[in-house]
Amino acid sequence: MEDKKIKILIVDDDQTVRETYADIFRQEGFEVSEAEDGLDGLDKATKENPDIIFTGIIMPRMDGFALKEALAKNVNTSNVPVIMLSHMGREEDRVKAQELGVKDFIVQGMVMPKQVVDRIRNIFGSVKYRIKFSVNELDTSKLAQDFSFVHNFECSNCQAEMVLELEVADVDKKEFKAKFVCPKCG
Repeated sequence: MEDKKIKILIVDDDQTVRETYADIFRQEGFEVSEAEDGLDGLDKATKENPDIIFTGIIMPRMDGFALKEALAKNVNTSNVPVIMLSHMGREEDRVKAQELGVKDFIVQGMVMPKQVVDRIRNIFGSVKYRIKFSVNELDTSKLAQDFSFVHNFECSNCQAEMVLELEVADVDKKEFKAKFVCPKCG
């Protein structure tokens, strides 16, 4: 997913919510499509094949739960990850979403939009950071010694300075997987 834009379908009857998230997702490089309710969302999902669906729960004609159930019954949409946005944050809604296989349940106002973007990228495994660090700070020398790195953390192939690559393991817990990589030869 890193090389192509993530295609996201936003389904919510609240125009302000749709427009707010659409703007944020576009600024972050996503390809965005919008639907006004679950029925419209189901129609667009089957025609547009989004990579992920971001939906509200309470909507006219078809709510977010019925949308998720309908998506699951269609061979073309059954594997599309769904994130639910709850305006009320009710525990019974969280439980029902989990039972339906929703990838993430977000309570509006409790999770900042930038965190929503990180959670979406995390679903596709694309949240990575490369950190350059000072070889003379804190335990850096001990780390170099323990991992048998050359003193300046040089790459054994090209002598470029290694960086620490962090991949998000759990956004909420702020946990990462870490490895040293060469920025030049990988």
